[in-house]
Amino acid sequence: MERVITPQDVTILIPTKNEEDGIGWVIDEFKKLGYNNILVIDGHSTDRTREIAKEKGAMVVLQTGKGKGQAVAEAFKLIDTDVVVMIDGDGTYDPNDIEMVLEPIRRGIADHIIGNRLINFEKGAFTRLNLIGNKIFNALFRFMYGVEVHDLLTGYRALTKELYKNVELEKHGFEVETELTVETIAKGFRIAEVPINYYRRKGKANLHPIKDGFHIGKTIIELLVRYNPGRYLYLLGFLSLLIGLVMGVYVVREWQRGVTHYLMAPLTSMFVITGVNMVIFGFIMGYIFKSMADLKREIREVGSKTKPLE
Repeated sequence: MERVITPQDVTILIPTKNEEDGIGWVIDEFKKLGYNNILVIDGHSTDRTREIAKEKGAMVVLQTGKGKGQAVAEAFKLIDTDVVVMIDGDGTYDPNDIEMVLEPIRRGIADHIIGNRLINFEKGAFTRLNLIGNKIFNALFRFMYGVEVHDLLTGYRALTKELYKNVELEKHGFEVETELTVETIAKGFRIAEVPINYYRRKGKANLHPIKDGFHIGKTIIELLVRYNPGRYLYLLGFLSLLIGLVMGVYVVREWQRGVTHYLMAPLTSMFVITGVNMVIFGFIMGYIFKSMADLKREIREVGSKTKPLE
């Protein structure tokens, strides 16, 4: 059965910092569509961002800490509607795409919707460096997590109350999108992508491609332990096997020439045996973590079906 979601059931969450060029337009567009529950959580802007947001009728909160991740975590504690739609305040995302973003939740097929910018973006919206970086991070995420996500770093998302009240956000910067995605799949929630429009930014960018890109890549690797630590064992196991294979080829060739390596031969065996064990344990651990995530999802689905109607 299709879920009914009205504008009153949705909070528009806009984390901001020095967004005076775009914030007014973003709020106006949402209000035209009937979405009046708008929360702007501001990271100590030094321009007129907060003043403009208040004039446009949004609720404005000054975040207690620093960084986008900390702002989002703080906002989740303040919000209590059925759905949260996250969007940046710089005018790069189109508020009119909200119905498309909410559709998978209405149909009951996902708990976390990602707006994919990389399908339809305005010329100049991405620098060459940003576009290449996005594609690298998306490929890295798909390889390490085995989940088909094609725009990991998008700032346009929709999350159900059950999800945003259960995620545990620890990263304080621009890694928040990565952490939200990992938390979703680690806790057994469903994720889906929809195509959205993406425009050139109104005003100066807050993202530093090199510094923030390093932190994002580091986060993708670090959070793997939260999702499936068995994949670490896979990587270490295959590395150990590769070293053992190279050493083994060398030892055999030397033996054929009449040279015996008494120390290297057992060391080669140790690398091979260790690698095989790591791969086996990684497979078992990965299976356990995946089974736990599936079990959590099934328990929630059963609970939602048996919950009495109010």
